[in-house]
Amino acid sequence: MKTAHRQTPSGKTRARGAGVPFVGTPGPFNAITDVAGVEVGYRTLIRGDGPLVVGQGPVRTGVTAIFPRGRANPEGAAYAGYFSMSGNGEMSGAAFVEERGRFDGPVTITNTHSCGLSRDVTAQWLFSQHDSSQKVDQPFYLPVSAETHDGPLNDINGHHVTAQDVIAAFEDARTGWIEEGSVGGGTGMRCFEYKGGSGTASRVVSYDGRDYTVGAFVQSNFGKRHLLKIAGVPVGLELPIVDFSPPEYGSIIGIVATDAPMLPHQLRRMARRAAYGISATGGIASNESGDLFLAFSTANEEAVRRHDGVIATEQLGEAAMSRFYEATIQAVEEAIMNSIFANKTMTGINGFTVRALPIPEVQDILRRYNRLTSEM
Repeated sequence: MKTAHRQTPSGKTRARGAGVPFVGTPGPFNAITDVAGVEVGYRTLIRGDGPLVVGQGPVRTGVTAIFPRGRANPEGAAYAGYFSMSGNGEMSGAAFVEERGRFDGPVTITNTHSCGLSRDVTAQWLFSQHDSSQKVDQPFYLPVSAETHDGPLNDINGHHVTAQDVIAAFEDARTGWIEEGSVGGGTGMRCFEYKGGSGTASRVVSYDGRDYTVGAFVQSNFGKRHLLKIAGVPVGLELPIVDFSPPEYGSIIGIVATDAPMLPHQLRRMARRAAYGISATGGIASNESGDLFLAFSTANEEAVRRHDGVIATEQLGEAAMSRFYEATIQAVEEAIMNSIFANKTMTGINGFTVRALPIPEVQDILRRYNRLTSEM
């Protein structure tokens, strides 16, 4: 699957394909979908050009859906942990995750003003899919829906994401090789003042004679250009400022999945480590940023479904955790890089243009620092 490591299904160049060196061993698709059962779906909305007319466009937005146990198991629950590095953002359901250490059904990620709609549509859709053998506790839903702000490119106040768009993202859910860049909720996002959006990566962790997988998915919309680091190189300081960018008003949503058996307190610690992956790229969790993370485990499926009696669960011993922290940091860092590399220049409202990362120039900089690999 080395082709999947180097490019997206549509042929866009991923960071590894451009020669960026990374530490750790990725899974077959180098994606969150390397965690068995996890599926990702997109609904991408791109239409209109020219001056902003609120309610009419231009539109540069969408919805991403992540199923912890696949579209065929829509109400599938998972043990989870939540962490906020910077709280200028929203992730619905976070209080429930903190209280109960779990969530039910798909996670959605979209733009700031569509987060509530996405949450409500998810609850309605889950009710329509209800299976009494899967959800046996409370007769209501508290879905996880998160957001980042795409206002510089998108008519965000036009509320263009509809219920049908959220459901379309559910119906698009798939495993394996998934697209990155300006797709789904990441369509209108910027990262380090270049075109950002949706990115993913994974790592294989060997422990106690078994291989486990840690996968990360990000919706990246944060950072000023001068802070950008790639493979430890201060690339942002080497790239000229060629245009004016509005204030960051950014955010990043990070979703970490693993098939390793972890309990909520361990997953909360995994979610915290995602922030180190952002730091590795130059992110500082700025005042205007909402840096919110959710980590979940697909293990303990029977235990997380039960709500009565004495429930037996499995968990990793504490001696294993550091290597999973390392995998989380590595996967989040690479997912962010993929969200930038696997992208194209986009023009949105009022002709505002966000340029794609200039890959040849970045490669020249990495080469000068002896940080460009030959595996391209």
